[in-house]
Amino acid sequence: MAALLNNLQRTAEHINALNEWVGRSIAWLSLLMVLVTFTIVLLRYLFNISWIGMQESVIYFHSIVFMFGAAYTLKQDAHVRVDIVYQHLSVRGKAWVDLLGTVFLLLPVAGFIFWSSWEYVLDAWDILEGSRNSGGLPLVYLLKSCLLVMSGLLFLQGIGLILHKLVQLIEPQHG
Repeated sequence: MAALLNNLQRTAEHINALNEWVGRSIAWLSLLMVLVTFTIVLLRYLFNISWIGMQESVIYFHSIVFMFGAAYTLKQDAHVRVDIVYQHLSVRGKAWVDLLGTVFLLLPVAGFIFWSSWEYVLDAWDILEGSRNSGGLPLVYLLKSCLLVMSGLLFLQGIGLILHKLVQLIEPQHG
């Protein structure tokens, strides 16, 4: 039983490490997004210059930060939660809520997002979809692919969360 728990915990830690790395890496895009936005404002209001591609890049950065950061936020337990009942539960009660919520809500939603986005993303790749705006970024197909990455990372983090909560529930010192 101890070997099983160690394997479950180690697998959860590997998933956590992946999403930790992705989240910390993507966080730098927030700084880049602020700098690009600042540059856009300076160019527009001081020099009357405007580039559609630069403006679209801010949308791309924001989308990537949101989509790639979702699993990191879940890993950090920083997602939105209605704490009216949860905050008063024991460690074991919280583990049950997290486990059941992940199995019955998170994993199905992540799976549905992946499944429903698959054809949408493939269609974008088939035509190498680009911006509809003249001078826009020709990378819409890559941006749409982030939907699959997001759902995959969320699903993986959900598996890691399930494994961690199972260890909490099985180990006597955590019960």
